[in-house]
Amino acid sequence: MRRFFAFALAAFVMSASAAAFAGELNLTILHTNDVHGRLAPTPPFGSECSPQHIAENKCRGGAARLASAIAAIRGEGGNTVLLDAGDQFQGTLFYTHYKGQAAAQVMNRLGYDAMAVGNHEFDDGPQTLGRFAESVRFPLLAANMDVSAEPPLAGQVAPWTVLEVGGERLGIIGLITEETPSISSPGRDIRFSGLAGALKGAVAALEKIGIDKIIALGHVGYWRDIDLAGAVDGVDIIVGGHSHTFLSSDDPAAAGPYPTLAKSPAGETVLIVQAYQWSRYLGRLDVSFDAAGRLSAWRGAPIAMDNRIAEEAGMAALVARLNEPLHEIRNEVVGSSARALGNATCRNGECALGNLIADIMLWRTRSEGSEIAIANGGGIRAGLPAGPVTRGDVLQVLPFGNTLATFGLSGGDIVTALEIGLARPGSGAFPQVAGMRYRWDPARPAGARVVSVEVRGADGAYAPLEGARIYRLVSNNFLRRGGDGYDVLRDKALDAYDFGPVLADAAVAYLAERSPVAPRLEGRITRAQ
Repeated sequence: MRRFFAFALAAFVMSASAAAFAGELNLTILHTNDVHGRLAPTPPFGSECSPQHIAENKCRGGAARLASAIAAIRGEGGNTVLLDAGDQFQGTLFYTHYKGQAAAQVMNRLGYDAMAVGNHEFDDGPQTLGRFAESVRFPLLAANMDVSAEPPLAGQVAPWTVLEVGGERLGIIGLITEETPSISSPGRDIRFSGLAGALKGAVAALEKIGIDKIIALGHVGYWRDIDLAGAVDGVDIIVGGHSHTFLSSDDPAAAGPYPTLAKSPAGETVLIVQAYQWSRYLGRLDVSFDAAGRLSAWRGAPIAMDNRIAEEAGMAALVARLNEPLHEIRNEVVGSSARALGNATCRNGECALGNLIADIMLWRTRSEGSEIAIANGGGIRAGLPAGPVTRGDVLQVLPFGNTLATFGLSGGDIVTALEIGLARPGSGAFPQVAGMRYRWDPARPAGARVVSVEVRGADGAYAPLEGARIYRLVSNNFLRRGGDGYDVLRDKALDAYDFGPVLADAAVAYLAERSPVAPRLEGRITRAQ
């Protein structure tokens, strides 16, 4: 990255007296978050668009559509900034193969002005993020993260930057979730501090050099954004990410309006925006600042990146070139299976492939203390062949792009979750498990079918489930958010994090380490006689 961090430059060449020159500003903020490697358009589930997806307008997003939309808005002639709220890394082969370098090419071409560092930017350690930082032509920001003791990143991440827009100066402050050390791999030498304190300090530094228009660019989640708005004065707008939140003032399914309005401790209006995920939307917020640097007007909405947005030819060609070697990777042999593993019985009872997938979930999150895994049988979309297994085979079994979700849940709520999965045998909700075993009676009424549940301890022995105890679970983000009727996981989960590694990627890593795999039926799920 060009080492021209504006926060240092501004402190050197500007004095506090520059505040006297602050004036009115009309500004368009374009923003993305949680793109997760979706450089090409993708369907709602799976990694590649089929002709049917395209015909049904279900193939959405992608850098080429973003390029067209951004160019059209810039062509209006107003003052425009383009921001990203983190997690460009992880989620598709564009990341797995290029380790951020494909994203760097695309983001440079799109002309981003700043990016908050997300937790997934550390999934392959500081060195990978350092190479990305060297490749991009915009600052990476995180005010609550100190990278000075980490050589690959030292001098590469700033707390804030200053943009010159329409003759005015605009301060952008970065934030990253404090949970990053426990959900990614930043290493031991990077220090994270509290969000509110870091934000207050950055605001004070910007105000000292006369900046009175301030945006927090935060990868911390929608509800934390709301909390921060009410805790820190001086922030006008929060552009967020991390929680993959869809905001809209027109769609009743949205988590809140776009923009969401909050109040600072001093009673000033703070605007909060986020643009869902996977480049499916481009956020657009139009604002006006008065001569005192206060917000005086605003409007905005997320723009759907569907087939109403034509793909920009140059960007489409770049993405196609980047995609070319990935076709070969999809045919890459990643492991082997000692026997063919079908999925035909995974919606009705224990299946060997279900055991394998649940085991993979526990294995991948063992460092986070996971004790129990629950996978939905309907998420197992195909079988694995005997002999060599390719990455493409894995993606057929696990095509949805689901991430691993970790959370706490009481024993009593675990029973409730099992009852939900057992209410309709044959449905996709049927619970495949690891780390526990259960007995059920399909002759009983729905909601009363669980006969017994036992949990496997660290020594391998099973003990009865304790209703009041909190256990650490891993599932997929679809179930954790209430999919397949699992409302209890949505409503009762404790300390939930839904954006762990992609399940298919975890399966590939497991196969590479443990092949040949030979899962079998072992009595994890039994029927009462």
